[in-house]
Amino acid sequence: MAKKIESPCVSICQLKGDLCIGCGRTMEEIRHWKAMKRPEKMKTVKRAEERLKKLPRD
Repeated sequence: MAKKIESPCVSICQLKGDLCIGCGRTMEEIRHWKAMKRPEKMKTVKRAEERLKKLPRD
């Protein structure tokens, strides 16, 4: 069996609109993380990484 997908949370937890600027997840994704199955978690992590790349850095 494959390894558990760890939460992408980096304990910054700052929201900008509906998006956490620490991990790149939406509030909906954060709320449902524990209930997600492995494939959904993998997709969520990939989407979050892409969002973080697009965020302007101050």
